[in-house]
Amino acid sequence: MDFGDILNQWSDQQKSEKQKKKQPQNQVSHKKANAPTAEEKAAMAQGYSAEEIMEADARRKINPMEMWLRRYGTVDKDKIADQYAEENKMQSREYLRTMRPEARIDLHGLTRDEAWSRLESFVLDCKRRGLKKILIVHGKGNHSHGSDPVLGAMVRTYIERSEHLGTSGHPDHTQGGTGATWVIIK
Repeated sequence: MDFGDILNQWSDQQKSEKQKKKQPQNQVSHKKANAPTAEEKAAMAQGYSAEEIMEADARRKINPMEMWLRRYGTVDKDKIADQYAEENKMQSREYLRTMRPEARIDLHGLTRDEAWSRLESFVLDCKRRGLKKILIVHGKGNHSHGSDPVLGAMVRTYIERSEHLGTSGHPDHTQGGTGATWVIIK
């Protein structure tokens, strides 16, 4: 066997390794623990001994960078930094105050008890869905009988008593002004 034959055999081996990498990796190997591989069997059929095959493997050199990457892998630091920034952004009070409400409930026309029960189920549903900010539209009390608006005070009381709700405030006039309240969900 001359050097040209060895090179041809090596290139055939490289091609077969590339084809193996393209095959699905979840196949189960049924070979015994110390049984020779297909390449070793082919080399033994050509007259090489197991010792000669092992010596050839030992002489094979690998690029140090490739060896390091195989051992330690790669880490996308930019992706990790972006994820960290996004998580911190959601924790920032200022960001939460300026973000748009993710859900909205309108309590116009409801009695105090009806509004309380609907608000309770709405808040629990928003908490379950993982929302961060909601808008509660309660009105300014222009059509209320008596001097104080009923729903505005009820919403404030609910927010103070609820363990799921945190900071609150009134949005600008385009989203309801003092007739609505935004709330950050804990």
